Amino acid sequence: MFRFLLISCLSLWGISAQAQVQILTSIKPLQLIAAAIQEGQGEPQVLLPPGASPHYFVLRPSDAKRLDQADLFYWVGPDLENFLPKLLQKRSKSSIAVQDLAKLQLQYFAEAHQHDQHDAHDAHDAHDAHDAHDAQNHHATQSKKATHSDTLVEHDHAHAPGTVDVHLWLLPHNAQVIAERISADLSQHDPANAAHYAANLAAFSQRLALLDQQLQAQLAPLHDKSFFVFHEAFNYFEHAYGLKHAGVFAVSHELQPGAKHVSQMRTRLQQAGPSCVFSEPPMQPRLAHTLAAGLPVTLAELDALGSTVAVSAEGYEQLLKNLATQFSTCLSALE
Repeated sequence: MFRFLLISCLSLWGISAQAQVQILTSIKPLQLIAAAIQEGQGEPQVLLPPGASPHYFVLRPSDAKRLDQADLFYWVGPDLENFLPKLLQKRSKSSIAVQDLAKLQLQYFAEAHQHDQHDAHDAHDAHDAHDAHDAQNHHATQSKKATHSDTLVEHDHAHAPGTVDVHLWLLPHNAQVIAERISADLSQHDPANAAHYAANLAAFSQRLALLDQQLQAQLAPLHDKSFFVFHEAFNYFEHAYGLKHAGVFAVSHELQPGAKHVSQMRTRLQQAGPSCVFSEPPMQPRLAHTLAAGLPVTLAELDALGSTVAVSAEGYEQLLKNLATQFSTCLSALE
C-alpha cells in the first residue's frame, strides 16, 4: 500500500513539474522581470551567462537544446542579440522580441554631427584634425514616444544613429509593459494558474510604482552632478530620474585611443571639475585610470544587467535600487 501511495505521489509530482511553463530569457534583466510574474509556479532561466556579450555570444550545444525546449523565449531583439535571429528561425515555440511590444517607450540614437570613426588613429596629422573636431561634437539620443520626444545627450561610437537604444529594461514603464506581456503569455499557456499570474503582475506593478517614487526622491538632489560613462547604456534610467551624463568615453575593444585623443578626454574632465567616471562590470577599462590620474575624478561602476542580483520576485526592483545606489554613492560625494 505504501509503495502504491509513493508511486502515486511521485507520478502526481511529475505531472505537476511538467505542467510548469518553461521560460527562457536571453539576458538577466528579462529573467528578473519574468521571475516576478512566474513566482510560485516555476523559475525562468537565462541563456547568457554572467559577463557574456549579447552581441557576440556563441551557443554551446546545451544552450541550443535549452533554447529549443523552452515554451516561451524572451529576448530584446536583433539590435542587441544579433546572434539569435537565424537560430530562432528553427524554433517552433513562441519567441518574443520585447523591443517590438507596442506600449514600450523607446529611445533612438541620433547624431547631431557626423562623427569621425578614426579618432583613435592619431598617428596621422589628417586624423588629428578630425580628433580635435570630435572633441567638440555632441551627440543626442532622441526619445521617441507616442506623445512627445525629448532630446538627451551624446552617444558612443558603437551605437549607430537611428538605431534603437536596446537598454530598454532600465525604464520602469518598459519593465511594466514586458511584465504584462509575460503574464498574458503564461496565462495562455497555463490557464489554470491565470489568476495567480494576474496577482503577481498586480503586486509587481504596485511595488514598481512605489519604488519609482523612492528613486525620484533619492536621485533628485543629484541632477546637477557631473559624470561620464564608457558605455552609453543608461539613457533610459537617466531620463527617468533627471540625470544627464556629460559625455561618453567610448572605447573600441579592438583599438585603443591614441595619445592625442586621451589628452582631449582629460581636457574634458578638467573642464568638468569634480566628476564621476562610470564603467561597467566585470572589468574597468585601463584607460579609466589614465584619464583620472591627478584629476578630481572618482572611478565607479554601474551594473545595467544586475549581474549580482539574486533571481527572485523582487529581483528587478533590486537591479534598479542597486543602480540608484551606485549613482548616488559616487555623485553625492562630489564637492
